[in-house]
Amino acid sequence: MLLFLMLMTSASASSITASAAFETTATHQGNQLKAASKNLAPIRIAMIEGMSGAFTNAGLAVQRNLQLAIDNINARGGVKLPDGAHRLTLSIIDNKQGVEESLNAFKQVADQHIPFVVQGNSSAVALALVDAINKHNQRFPENRVLFLNYSAVDPALTNEKCSYWHFRFDANADMRMQVLTEVIKNDTHAKNVYLIGQDYSFGRGVNKIARAMLASKRPDMHIVGEDLHPIGKIKDFAPYAAKIKASGADTVITGNWGNDLTLLIKAVRESGMNLKFYTFYGNALGAPAAIGDAGVGRVRAVAEWHPNVGGKASDEFYQAFRVRYAEPQEDYVHLRMHVMLEMLSRAIEKAQTTEAAAVAKALEGAQFVNGFHQAQMRAQDHQLLQPLYVSVMQKQGEAGTRFDNEGSGYGFRTEAFFESRLTALPSSCKMDR
Repeated sequence: MLLFLMLMTSASASSITASAAFETTATHQGNQLKAASKNLAPIRIAMIEGMSGAFTNAGLAVQRNLQLAIDNINARGGVKLPDGAHRLTLSIIDNKQGVEESLNAFKQVADQHIPFVVQGNSSAVALALVDAINKHNQRFPENRVLFLNYSAVDPALTNEKCSYWHFRFDANADMRMQVLTEVIKNDTHAKNVYLIGQDYSFGRGVNKIARAMLASKRPDMHIVGEDLHPIGKIKDFAPYAAKIKASGADTVITGNWGNDLTLLIKAVRESGMNLKFYTFYGNALGAPAAIGDAGVGRVRAVAEWHPNVGGKASDEFYQAFRVRYAEPQEDYVHLRMHVMLEMLSRAIEKAQTTEAAAVAKALEGAQFVNGFHQAQMRAQDHQLLQPLYVSVMQKQGEAGTRFDNEGSGYGFRTEAFFESRLTALPSSCKMDR
């Protein structure tokens, strides 16, 4: 870390000498810390994720964000433990987006005594990992593992399936739908809605909660159709677009992600429809370019942050990412993944160990604050509570849209901001501690 000293021109020679001595000492200590950390065993983090197949782009986006977050922590000297500073390292295991492959990957993690697992791009995988980790930690208390979840948003994971060994750093599906439907509530032009999602626990849950919240907040709105499709297997969404068109829908709500979202939006655009899309993930992975001008003012996404949030600290964070990953297809920043690793490193330092139970205890109730974001890990269910933004697609350069997404010429501006207290929902978690 660079040390910047501001010296007033009127400072005395003695104070300048003292400052220079302090700078030299701090620099020397920093170099010693980095040198020592190279001789200590690194703290390993295993990423179990789909790195091949239909969702390769989503897996690569995760890898980029996690690696940059790790590099930032290591550049500061790493994670400080009683024996010195340890670097973080990332081991990536391709689960091909499958449950069985994920369970096999976890066996590798356990065999290698890696203390931390991160995963997110499938709630079905996350639920299976929670069950496997619960059983493993009970059988092998000397080799326990902690699971950090950055994207698997099935509400069950912090409700009836909650676990002491699992922490979620993304807003769950109910929390995301809560803020989306707050925006829909005031959208008087949205009258006929079509629900479409991926046919697994997450997609089914999104459709279910959309129905419930719309019934409460917009009883005048008609749900004119509903579909669930196989995840990652549909290459041509034209038949689904035709059904949406025949339904007379003016609005689509979807939790689709990755290529399933991009191909859906592309098919709807090519069918000649000009619909509103309320999405969980419509702001990247090819979606803005796929829909083009038809999405301006009509496609909305929900996230804990987006590049056009504004403010010096947020802009610097985003621009640092873009310096590291300059190619348009690399432009998908997940703030929550950076928050996750920052909170993990601080919890390890607080616990003074990488032992899973101690780190879990340190994470409970932990807070994160930087220049543009704040969050707290709820101890009751291990759900991170944080603000959420609903943003709307615009052309780059329009008011509130300084940055575009993936070089598409389209970006997203904030339409609505919800503080943490407005995104938090009750939990039914009864955690076994």
